[in-house]
Amino acid sequence: MEFPDLGKHCSEKTCKQLDFLPLKCDACKQDFCKDHFTCAAHRCPFAFKKDVQVPVCPLCNNPVPVKKGEIPDVVVGEHIDRDCNYHPWKKEKIFMYRCSKESCKKKEMLQVACDQCRGSFCIQHRHPLDHSCKHGGRPIGTARGKVKR
Repeated sequence: MEFPDLGKHCSEKTCKQLDFLPLKCDACKQDFCKDHFTCAAHRCPFAFKKDVQVPVCPLCNNPVPVKKGEIPDVVVGEHIDRDCNYHPWKKEKIFMYRCSKESCKKKEMLQVACDQCRGSFCIQHRHPLDHSCKHGGRPIGTARGKVKR
């Protein structure tokens, strides 16, 4: 034995193999061989420190904090009853920008604002000549390519 201090013995009671590349358990800080380095393989008493899982609410997809000793299913159930932001009866409006042209009742998902009068219009009335824009300079032509004469 030229290097008596090289390597470490596996901390598993049934193994004690001399390993030149031992692996240290993150939870219990003991050295193990390649066969026993996982928490399950050496029955680590501190495995609960590493096995931390945060449940996610199935409705709002937000993480629900669980304290030590609490049952995750019960905590998620209480979250759904009290704190959950998911409301199926309250639908989110998609088309919320109504066209400002008097006779038009169309709504758009995105706001299409006129650069001259700052009104919100649908795609059909987005150009100043299509909604009879009163503000701004002299119009060059209509939005549909026709030139006024």
